[in-house]
Amino acid sequence: MENKAWLVLENGSAFAGQPIGHWEGDTVGELVFTTGMTGYLETLTDPSYAGQMILQTFPMIGNYGVIPEDFEGDCFARGYVVREWCDGPSNFRCEGKPSEYLAAQQIPALCGVDTRTLTRILRDHGTMNGMICNTPEEADMDAIR
Repeated sequence: MENKAWLVLENGSAFAGQPIGHWEGDTVGELVFTTGMTGYLETLTDPSYAGQMILQTFPMIGNYGVIPEDFEGDCFARGYVVREWCDGPSNFRCEGKPSEYLAAQQIPALCGVDTRTLTRILRDHGTMNGMICNTPEEADMDAIR
């Protein structure tokens, strides 16, 4: 993994990933998971996720690109975390790449993260705050809590 960024949870767990989307600084939010097998666009634009960092449990995200007609509203997520990222979408309705959409919406995101382990942590201990940052050492644990 050439470019690396981190998700640090309030319990001190740290997960390495590759940054995608907007990347100009740290973000803090409540990390919640969603088990949807399709509909990543609807999830990203669902107002109920406003202010939260979304963890997708489905292993590959991005394969059908950005389709504005499928949006539920505006995107107010604080971050986005996925296992496998497809930045070469293939769909006749596609109007752009998800990474470009995330960048335009200023949503920091990580791919290549062990989402199964993260989901187990959240399932067993409940939602918790996290921070997406450049290194685990720079994570402000006071800001996360």
